[in-house]
Amino acid sequence: MMQAMDAEEVRRRAASLGEWFHNIDLGGVRTAPNHFLGDYPAVKWREFAHTIPQDLSGLSVLDIGCNGGFYAIEMKRRGAARVLGIDANEHYLAQARFAAEVTGQEIEFRALSVYDVGAIGERFDLVLFMGVLYHLRHPLLALDLIHEHVASDMLVFQSMLRGAPEVLPQREDFDFWDMAPFDDPGWPKLHFVEHRYANDATNWWVPNRACVEAMLRSAGFLIEANPEEEVYLCRRVEAPYGAGAAYPAQGFKGGRVA
Repeated sequence: MMQAMDAEEVRRRAASLGEWFHNIDLGGVRTAPNHFLGDYPAVKWREFAHTIPQDLSGLSVLDIGCNGGFYAIEMKRRGAARVLGIDANEHYLAQARFAAEVTGQEIEFRALSVYDVGAIGERFDLVLFMGVLYHLRHPLLALDLIHEHVASDMLVFQSMLRGAPEVLPQREDFDFWDMAPFDDPGWPKLHFVEHRYANDATNWWVPNRACVEAMLRSAGFLIEANPEEEVYLCRRVEAPYGAGAAYPAQGFKGGRVA
């Protein structure tokens, strides 16, 4: 059994792990008390926590892009039988392991990117894909891989959104010469960032609302609820023809085909 740490030891070790993006309460010690988004991600979690079952007993959870472990810890607190957190950033994984240790939650963490999910070799009842899409060079590929390899039922998705909030009604087809819809504010748009956005060189794509919803549907996720501006609760359904069945379980490294 782990020996309990006093607050000063927790504070010292948390500080030694560098700057935190997740503000996690470690027994009274806050890991990012001066976060520019406030009490993040708790401030967002409070808006959609009610949409996830309070009792996750017997269920498995995959947290893709787990960062400092906030959501993984919350899932374990709800009784999930197994929680796996993955992230490509070893710095965040070290923070997540420490946060799980201090909070007494048994959570597995692995160094994997979303493009590696096929190598996990199992499906999960609940997949969290929070705040990752806009950091990816190949965002639709990521959604396809999640659908094809790891999601069995529920997906909780979140992305930064920019652009018009309108959503153009779906149509099955467009005439080649019908160019007006592309200028409609509600047309799905994925805004490309060539250099930096918010001083972050990994912010590659920023979708509008119509784009997020269209991408989720295209990858085979039925939107059931939108409890918070940026958060969607989805169910895995059969993917549209050609969406992702041809993607291998292994072979994608850092967004490139190995």
